[in-house]
Amino acid sequence: MSRPLRRFPRPAARLRLQAQRSKTLDLRLMGLERVQFAMLSLEGPDLYASAGGLGVRATELCQCLANLGFPTHLFFIGDPEQPACETRFQGNLVLHRWGQWLSARYPRGVYDGEGEKVADYASSLPPWLVENLVAPGAEKGLSTVFLAEEWQTVPAVLNLGRLLAERGLEHRALVLWNANNLFGFDGLDWSGLQQVASLTTVSRYMKHRMWLWGVNPMVVPNGIPDRWLTPVPEAQTRTLREIFPDLLLTKVGRYDPDKRWVMAIQALGELKRRGLKPRLLARGGSEHHREAVREEARRQGLSWSELRLSSRASALEVFDEMARHAEADVLEMCFYVHEDFMRVLYAGSDAVLANSGNEPFGLVGLEVMGCGGLVFTGSTGEDYARTFSNCVVVETEDPREIVEAMMSLRSAPALVAEMRKYGLRTASRYTWERVVADLFQKVRFVAAVRDIPISAP
Repeated sequence: MSRPLRRFPRPAARLRLQAQRSKTLDLRLMGLERVQFAMLSLEGPDLYASAGGLGVRATELCQCLANLGFPTHLFFIGDPEQPACETRFQGNLVLHRWGQWLSARYPRGVYDGEGEKVADYASSLPPWLVENLVAPGAEKGLSTVFLAEEWQTVPAVLNLGRLLAERGLEHRALVLWNANNLFGFDGLDWSGLQQVASLTTVSRYMKHRMWLWGVNPMVVPNGIPDRWLTPVPEAQTRTLREIFPDLLLTKVGRYDPDKRWVMAIQALGELKRRGLKPRLLARGGSEHHREAVREEARRQGLSWSELRLSSRASALEVFDEMARHAEADVLEMCFYVHEDFMRVLYAGSDAVLANSGNEPFGLVGLEVMGCGGLVFTGSTGEDYARTFSNCVVVETEDPREIVEAMMSLRSAPALVAEMRKYGLRTASRYTWERVVADLFQKVRFVAAVRDIPISAP
């Protein structure tokens, strides 16, 4: 049986894309010559501090700012065994692992002992920021732009605003508070927050949802690093397809009802009943919803194998383990999947199912597109998604929507090739460097409204 879904962007298309990326805007021309950045986020680059997409966002955004030459500081709840302060990127990026004494007390990760950590962050960090960042920066003619993330940083932002006013430094600090989801919203002091900070969020979907709380945030999307656009080794995608020569699907995400795992399993079962030999490579988590997903697989008559490997396993070792379980309908990867190998899965699969029912942004979809892959997205926060142009947008909870789209694409190889190519172009418009250009424009606007100097005289 032919496999028309597997049509990757040609090398020439990759070269044209790389040439397009090399025409980088001089972001310094956007009027932020007298600015330093500080991000407030509980999550960060340490394994201890990374529980989801926020840690990736904080790390990649700060690295992008530092690479552009801006003095950048990231304050996060870090690994207690790592240095309290660490400098990277030629000194432009400083990592501040805050509250390490609490991290030592709560060793299971950033959200272990969350209440105590949030309280300490709110009380101890703002005075340090004023005395060691804002005030010295003001003496050098610099304004500090704070990028605060999620509800846990709101108490710190409110205390920071009060201290800045007491010191007469409110016109030397600009605060943007960003929401990646709706968690913790009901307990927030929205009035106080808007006095101190301007609000942002990651998609128009989130913007409209936040109207219910009487706020109107600006939209600054998430981004992907340039490395997601580099070609995936063809030898590895070829090996993957030698192991799985028929219809290959991949799904990555928490075992959460919003991620529509059950729908994906139902679609897999229907594809099998239609005479195909589909395989699903699954990477979930340890959430309770996993049992419901496994029970649905049993109802669909699907076999399920757990692949267990060391987090240090090589690509060859992963391929060997996959080959041993290749007859299973669902192969669950119960180990840490490195980014490089995830890119192989995204590029080499016939489709990646990112069919969430409630997605604030949908970063996985962009990552798949950056690899030249074909993705099925949801229809909420994925502002970048254009169905049957750069992806397939799934709009219902009915698994037959996935099945019928899959069957249509199997008979349209030219369309699949065009969708993969357009997806790659889409991803190139969402690199962090492109995103910070949008962020800088928002900073200019807020600085003008709040009378904060950010440009050279």
